[in-house]
Amino acid sequence: MSGSRSLFAAAISLAAFLLFLVEPMAAKQLLPALGGSAAVWITCLVFFQTALLLGYLYAHSASRKSNWVGHIGLLSLAVLESLNWAFGSTGIKNASSHPVLSVFYDLGSSIGIPFFALAATSPLMQVWWSRVENSPIPYRLFALSNAASLLALGLYPVLVEPYLTLRMQRLVWFSGFALFCLLAIQLTLKVRAAQPAPLKKESVPFSVPDASALPATPLHHKLLWVLLPMGAAMQLSAVTAYITSNIAAIPLLWILPLAVYLLTLILAFQFPRFLPRSIITRFMVVMLAGLAYMLSQVDVTLPIRVSIAFFLVEVFISCLFCHTEAYALRPQRPSESTLFYLLFAAGGAFGSFFIGIASPLLFDNNYDIVLTFLATALLALAVNWFGGWAQRLLWSTASILLIALVAMLHTAYARNTPLAIRNFYGGLRVRQSIQYPAATVRTLLNGTIQHGSQIFSDQLRRKPTTYYAEDSGIGIALHQCCSGRPRNIGVIGLGVGTIAAYGQPGDRIRFYEINPAVIPIAHNLFTYLRESPATIDIVEGDARTSLASEPPQQFDVLVVDAFSGDAIPLHLLTMQAIALYKSHLAPGGIIAFHISNQHVDLEPEIALLAQSGGMQAMRVSSAENREIGEYTATWMLLTDNANFFNQPGVATRVHKPSTQPGLRVWTDDYSSLLALLR
Repeated sequence: MSGSRSLFAAAISLAAFLLFLVEPMAAKQLLPALGGSAAVWITCLVFFQTALLLGYLYAHSASRKSNWVGHIGLLSLAVLESLNWAFGSTGIKNASSHPVLSVFYDLGSSIGIPFFALAATSPLMQVWWSRVENSPIPYRLFALSNAASLLALGLYPVLVEPYLTLRMQRLVWFSGFALFCLLAIQLTLKVRAAQPAPLKKESVPFSVPDASALPATPLHHKLLWVLLPMGAAMQLSAVTAYITSNIAAIPLLWILPLAVYLLTLILAFQFPRFLPRSIITRFMVVMLAGLAYMLSQVDVTLPIRVSIAFFLVEVFISCLFCHTEAYALRPQRPSESTLFYLLFAAGGAFGSFFIGIASPLLFDNNYDIVLTFLATALLALAVNWFGGWAQRLLWSTASILLIALVAMLHTAYARNTPLAIRNFYGGLRVRQSIQYPAATVRTLLNGTIQHGSQIFSDQLRRKPTTYYAEDSGIGIALHQCCSGRPRNIGVIGLGVGTIAAYGQPGDRIRFYEINPAVIPIAHNLFTYLRESPATIDIVEGDARTSLASEPPQQFDVLVVDAFSGDAIPLHLLTMQAIALYKSHLAPGGIIAFHISNQHVDLEPEIALLAQSGGMQAMRVSSAENREIGEYTATWMLLTDNANFFNQPGVATRVHKPSTQPGLRVWTDDYSSLLALLR
């Protein structure tokens, strides 16, 4: 039977590897149509967890009523769908109006059946192993599958994404999936041919008790099979959303929390004896207390590296607690093993659904992290309730304090916040304060990222602030582009409409904005748009999709100022995007990229894009002046007008961009931020 064991192990490992390799691939191809939103990955997580649940439900059913013809038919359909995905066209064309439904439809129609088949493999193969090998359910195979998943996640940002185009990634994945299907069909036929025999003590190196004599799992344990993985999935989803919304929606930052999550599954199912509950519990108390304190500082931000490190450690401890406790409550009867996995997957689906879908609909402000902490504390209270009065007191106190923190955050967000709103594209909050003697200041924030502010005083209300000061790159481009004649300006990314402050009579400014919630905020809570003497147009939807459907706009300056997290979405930084921008420029027009960023150095890549597009690129950096609301800003100006950078008002302010050896020019089929991370 050693050959059978090898086949089972290979099929389970390969299925898990392919399952987690396809996740970042499928999600990345959806980013362009959805503005590079950080919510794309969270919504994909909901889909993946739901598909995993359906796969486990299928495995639970198939383990009780064998249908080898049906299973081979499922694998055949999966091969056909994956073949179409590998060789056909992919990606949503325009999904800004119903993004969640669009993500689910696209994933379901492209990788739905293959993902479903892969998701069912681990629990189903474990039952088949037990049947063929005449032995108990091998729970260690669950850890083996997670180890293969972790390997896939580690390889994707380091080897797959940097060196393979998306099309090549799909082709390689399809080859692996075809191999998996051959293994799975062979095992299906082997299980069909196997004749179950009574368990004999001499047939295995240990005594196997009669399954009917083993106790059935109590109902409250089954409830915890759902709630504990639900808490872990909430941790994964909430922390991933926090990291990606404050840095960039890229696979590397999707993978870090997911890898930590999978690592806890491996440790919980493979090395339970080396994980004392008391130590895990103490660590979790410390982490929850520390991060709860950090969250209580509403408008204070830590360096992002510190925040990421704290949150990843917190995810590790909390998920390790949830998964270890769930494993400790695993069923003793082999017949309940697939039910255990089914309810485990249901908990994961519920947790990701709450964070990814329900929370933005229920709450105007982002309480995801603190509600996740509260759920974790309540789970710890439930698990430790019979651990003595000290444990009950500890976790009751922790739960009460976290409830108080939720109330405190609600009060803090409501104070000096004229408006807060959440949707697929993030949580927007307008913060109002009194600064600059007797002047009200309003700032638009998406998470912790500022997207413009306005000082409401007679002297400063029409003055461009933050990253758009008169001496910034965009200020220089707009002042020097047109020799006093009316200007035609395009702007990708509305924000609060600060660039409208540059408008003069006769000017035309056309904004492109994908987030429908931003437009009424810019119109009603800020006055840049209303008070500009220029003619203002706003086009709703993804900028590339909109520009591709329009006739040439003849822009004198096209501003690329859209941000997903703290960086420009990658689909706006490709050769195809540059070609599209150039088609909408007037002769000698300028493309201005806003690249102020703490985490990603886009300068070398934009210089490379300019070179590939036959344009010259220069960097403009400006210093902050907090007295009038100006921030340090970095812009890249691209033009094919050889004389523009030689003008007296420009030549002394521009600098040649830095270069980086080994970079590849980005295309719609290839991009990787790994080499550009600071």
